[in-house]
Amino acid sequence: MERFFFISVFLLFFIINITFAFPLSTDSRWIVDDGNKGRRVKLTCVNWPSHLETAVAEGLSKQPLDSISEKIVSMGFNCVRLTWPLYLATDESFSGIMTVKQSLRKLGLLEALSGFQANNPYILDLPLIKAFQEVVSSLGKHRLMVILDNHISQPGWCCNDNDGNGFFGDKHLNPQLWIRGLKKMATMFANVSNVVGMSLRNELRGPKQNIKDWYKYMREGAEAVHSVNPNILVIVSGLNYETDLSFLRDKPFEVSFRRKLVFEIHWYGFWSSWEGDNLNKICGRETENIMKMSGFLLEKGFPLFVSEFGIDQRGNNVNDNRFLSCFMALAADLDLDWALWTLAGSYYVREKTIGYDETYGVLDWSWSSIRNSTILQMISAIQSPFRGPGLMETHPKKIIFHPSSGLCIVRKSLFQLKLGSCDRSESFRLSSQRVLSLADEKILCLKAYEKGKSVKLRLYFSEYYCSQWKLLSESKMQLSSITKKGESLCLDVDSDSNNIVTTSCKCLQGDASCDPKSQWFKVVTSTRSRFKAKPFLNVSPYYKKFLQEPLSVL
Repeated sequence: MERFFFISVFLLFFIINITFAFPLSTDSRWIVDDGNKGRRVKLTCVNWPSHLETAVAEGLSKQPLDSISEKIVSMGFNCVRLTWPLYLATDESFSGIMTVKQSLRKLGLLEALSGFQANNPYILDLPLIKAFQEVVSSLGKHRLMVILDNHISQPGWCCNDNDGNGFFGDKHLNPQLWIRGLKKMATMFANVSNVVGMSLRNELRGPKQNIKDWYKYMREGAEAVHSVNPNILVIVSGLNYETDLSFLRDKPFEVSFRRKLVFEIHWYGFWSSWEGDNLNKICGRETENIMKMSGFLLEKGFPLFVSEFGIDQRGNNVNDNRFLSCFMALAADLDLDWALWTLAGSYYVREKTIGYDETYGVLDWSWSSIRNSTILQMISAIQSPFRGPGLMETHPKKIIFHPSSGLCIVRKSLFQLKLGSCDRSESFRLSSQRVLSLADEKILCLKAYEKGKSVKLRLYFSEYYCSQWKLLSESKMQLSSITKKGESLCLDVDSDSNNIVTTSCKCLQGDASCDPKSQWFKVVTSTRSRFKAKPFLNVSPYYKKFLQEPLSVL
């Protein structure tokens, strides 16, 4: 089953990717290609670190370069956010003269040197900047888009407030040197079609950060990149470790190239506690904060790229697991572009530890296998766009997404529902009487019976035969109905069969240990083309009056 999943993802990516027409630009809040109709291109990336002390893309001592590129494709990602240190572009003695072999030897990484000799011997004697270009070239051969991310100035692990790399005027962030480095990289890759974007600076931070200098230098950096490479997307980060763009609400970021401008944010579970309070309350609060700090930019007509999110791939981090379900709900609801941290299963050296094991890595320590296929399958649900310009179906529909599994509500039989692939998701409508019915077969509505029993589809003779549904809790993700006996029940999932059932609504308030994630459902707008199954029932003329019934919004 796992092998089939990854083959399917590869084929889907290949079919979509061969039709992309570069360069990319923006159409309101969407990133689109250069085709006649400007179809949406959703960035679903993985971060590949190349900014640490060696200034070499991680993992090349473990696996051949092309094998790593193939793995990225097989996991369903369509792009790589490739990080680089500023000094790689501005210090000629470091980038243009020092070879990969010399960099490894200087740091005493003899085991990594031996691994390079076995897996990528042709890279060893290349200058560091040439080795970086080889990685971009390999990704291009495998039809992977690349976003160049200026992650830090001085090569090393990122970040803290006082590392000298945080904000303009810090020891390692001279604004003019930074602009020179950006221009050099933008020029170097100006004719490399798979390099579709440049992220100007990662995680601005520290005691010197201020809004006035942010506008001044980020505008100068953005215009500098665009002046030498007008085809590329210019991706702009905010303040406080890429969590704050709220100042753009009152004062716009004015540049000369509106249709190349993208904003980026980061979101991690470890920045907050997801265990110390009611989880519905935490998710609702964190989601509201994201919208306040950056999500409003979508309404203003700008793409928003979550260029870093990630979790402990071992699967046993309760805080991260709770965060991920909330993230998945928002990412599906807003249909965000994103980049997972990280591809790296291990590092040559990180914070003085040689061969550091990266538990957030989607690959294992040896870079040979997937660390956690369950998490990867979950994330695969948001790798394809739900909506945007050029998608096949023009009329929006509502699908019901289960963020904790990455699945959607689908048809199991004539009257029964279960979780399944979102490509097969049923389309729903909610009437003004709060009746949930199938959009394609409007004579069928959802009926809740009693606790622990399956939710069934029932013939929609009148509202009396159907249940009424509303969203409960501060997460706004628990669909509730009151039965004839007066019980308030919520949609849930039978963990043994994936059938859709109703159980007592969980964790509506209090109790930090309570876990409501099985009851979390997100009603998502989609124009994604889905698998077309033959209808179970045909709509008779008797029910055509229901086709005109007004809709309400969940």
